[in-house]
Amino acid sequence: MQIRKAKHNASIESGSIIAYFVTEDWYFCSHRLPLAVAAKEAGYTVYVVTRVSSHGAEIEAAGLNLIPITLSRRSKNPIIEAMFIWRLIRIYKEIRPDIVHHIAMKPVIYGSIAAWAARVPAVVNAMAGLGFLFSSERLIARLLRPVIRGLFRQLLNNDRTTVILQNPDDVKVLCDSGTVIRDHVRLIRGSGVDTDVYRYQPESDGVPIVLLASRLLWDKGIAEFVEAASRIRRERADVRFVLAGDGDDENPASISADQLEEWNKQGNVECWGRRSDMPEIFAEAHIVCLPTAYGEGVPKVLIEAASCGRPIVATDAPGCREIVIDGRNGILVPIRDVDALVLAICRLLNSPDLRRQMGQSGRQLVKEEFSLEKVIGETLALYGLAGQ
Repeated sequence: MQIRKAKHNASIESGSIIAYFVTEDWYFCSHRLPLAVAAKEAGYTVYVVTRVSSHGAEIEAAGLNLIPITLSRRSKNPIIEAMFIWRLIRIYKEIRPDIVHHIAMKPVIYGSIAAWAARVPAVVNAMAGLGFLFSSERLIARLLRPVIRGLFRQLLNNDRTTVILQNPDDVKVLCDSGTVIRDHVRLIRGSGVDTDVYRYQPESDGVPIVLLASRLLWDKGIAEFVEAASRIRRERADVRFVLAGDGDDENPASISADQLEEWNKQGNVECWGRRSDMPEIFAEAHIVCLPTAYGEGVPKVLIEAASCGRPIVATDAPGCREIVIDGRNGILVPIRDVDALVLAICRLLNSPDLRRQMGQSGRQLVKEEFSLEKVIGETLALYGLAGQ
C-alpha cells in the first residue's frame, strides 16, 4: 500500500486516527479539505483515501496522509469491484483508523463493507444528496434503486454507524421507507462556505449575466437553462447566459463536448468550462441559476452564490429549497418548467433593486446557517460522539 505520509508532532501522532474515503481528489478539496484540516488541528491523525488526478499536492501540503487509489464510479465489473473492496479492507487494517468518514454513495457502500471487515470502531457515512439513482426515472436507476436500498438496510443500521444527510427531504426518503433507522441519522446542511473568501460584492456594471455553474449533467437542468436563454434573448439581447463547468465522464447523464460546442455556436449561451476562480465569477454574475432535477444535498454552488450576495433562481427541489427561501433570497420554480424559469429570470433582470435586496438576504442567511465554521463544528462534535 502506498501512503504518502505527512509530518506530525508527537501530540497528534498519539491522538485518534480518522480516514476520509472519497472517489475524487478534486471533490475532496472543494468540499471536505477544510474539515479534514480542522480535524488535524483538533488532534486527529488524518488519512485521505482517494483517486489522485490533479489535487494530490494540495492534500499533502495541508499536512494530510494521502493514499492514492484506483476506483471508477461507473465500473460494473464485479471482479474489479471485489478486488477494490479487498484492497480497502487491507488499507483500513493497516492504518487502523478510529473513525472512517465515507463521502457519497459508492464510498459509503464499499467503505462500510471494508469497515465491517476491518472492525473499524466508528463509521460516518455522508451522503451529498441521493444523486442520480434516487432522482432519475431512467431504467438503470429504477433497476438499481431497490438494490441500493437493500444494501443501505444491511450496512447503515448498526450501532457504530452514523449517517449524515444534508436536507430533510432525504431524511424522509430514507427513514420513512425503513431504509435507515432515524436514530442513526444526523442532519448537517451542506459542506459550508468560507464567507471571507466568498464575500459580499455589489453588482458589476455592464450587461447582466445569468450564471449556471455546475457539473454539466442533463439532470442539472442544463437543457432547460439553454431553452430559457434562447427564449429570453429573442426579446432582449442585453443579457448574457453563461455555463461554467464541464462534463463528468463517470456519470451517464454527462453532456457531450459536441453538444456544448453546438450551443456555443448558436450564441445564446457562453460555455466557459471549469473554473477555479469562482468568487471572481460570482462577482461578474448578476443572477445565479440552477434548475436542477438531480438528487442534490444542499448545492454548494448556491451557498457560495448566496454568500457573494447573488439572487438565485432554482427548482423547488430537495436541497435547493434549503438554501433558497422563495421570495427572500431567490425564486423557486417547478422542476423542468421552462415557462416558470423564464418568468423568474426576467423578473430579476427587470429589477436591480430586487436583486440587491435578495442578494443581501442571501448573504445573511449563509452567515447564520451555512458557514464553514458551523458545518465543521457540527461534524467535529459528531466525531466526538462517534468515537465514544
